[in-house]
Amino acid sequence: MRAVVQRVKNAKVAVKDKTTGEIGKGLLVLLGIGKNDSEEDIKYLTEKIVKLRIFEDENEKLNLSLLDIKGELLVVSQFTLYGDVRKGRRPNFTDAAPPKKAVELYKDFVDKCKSYGIKVETGEFGEYMNVELNNDGPVTILLDSKKVF
Repeated sequence: MRAVVQRVKNAKVAVKDKTTGEIGKGLLVLLGIGKNDSEEDIKYLTEKIVKLRIFEDENEKLNLSLLDIKGELLVVSQFTLYGDVRKGRRPNFTDAAPPKKAVELYKDFVDKCKSYGIKVETGEFGEYMNVELNNDGPVTILLDSKKVF
């Protein structure tokens, strides 16, 4: 499971010009599901994301987590995070999970995030989405549950 985590002042996602998710201060998570991912990957990534200390404290140090600031979370599915372009110029998506498995794990990921008591908004899995964000910092973190980076 891979995630691009961006600290935001606000963000929203729309499908066909209809907003499906919108948050204030918090994190935008672009989430890719791999073909070998499981509940263990969900557990690792959700805990890592909600406890990432990437918000500033009173001394302007990155010391506070999403939980500490009572921030919000916007989760958007993005299978292209598994696009492999090491060979050629066209991405190869063979490592991405098939849609049926991916949507189940995506929903489980969202439910696990909600279990922390934070506001969680989403896009619509498998749909063409327009994502708007006001990146704060900017602060952007790449995560991989298999710890390949």
